[in-house]
Amino acid sequence: MATQPPSSFLDQLFDRAGRVFQPPQWVIDEVQRRLVLLFNHVLQQEAEAQARLKRQAGRVVEAHWRQFSMRLQATPAGLLDLAPATAQPDLTLTVAQDSPFSLAQAALRGEKPAVRIAGDVQLAAEVQWLVDHVRWDIEEDLARVFGDAPAHAIGEVLRKMAAALRQFAGRGAAPGGTPAPAAPNGPGQAGG
Repeated sequence: MATQPPSSFLDQLFDRAGRVFQPPQWVIDEVQRRLVLLFNHVLQQEAEAQARLKRQAGRVVEAHWRQFSMRLQATPAGLLDLAPATAQPDLTLTVAQDSPFSLAQAALRGEKPAVRIAGDVQLAAEVQWLVDHVRWDIEEDLARVFGDAPAHAIGEVLRKMAAALRQFAGRGAAPGGTPAPAAPNGPGQAGG
């Protein structure tokens, strides 16, 4: 009796849930607004990122994954805003991997998903620079709320959890059905 791999089962479950539970448009709009606020919070911590976005003011990037899409427009302040629905995208990014389970595994391994790119080459280069260089310093934000020592402790716990998840994702079945060997601890990582 053949059994399907867990990723296939989870993908099918996700597909069924996506067909049955369509969120209302206002929920999608609110989630997108919150994402823009988060993106802008992170961008405000990077002067070079803002300078690069200022040069692209008015340009529209559209991102797609499965049935989800989002249009962002660079502002003259070097931040992002939701683009009007009628705006033509200058750059379209489509995540090639449909499987949410596979995307999550790749993200835990620190890999970027495969993306199909169509549109302006210079804008694509700027977006790539942002993806490669802009990082959210969660520990710094936690320090503003809780203080330095608790923020560092929370950050350390989050780093250990992320390392454990990466190690778990790396142990997925290797070609041939055998478990992949565990990655050794790198410098500065605690052993488990």
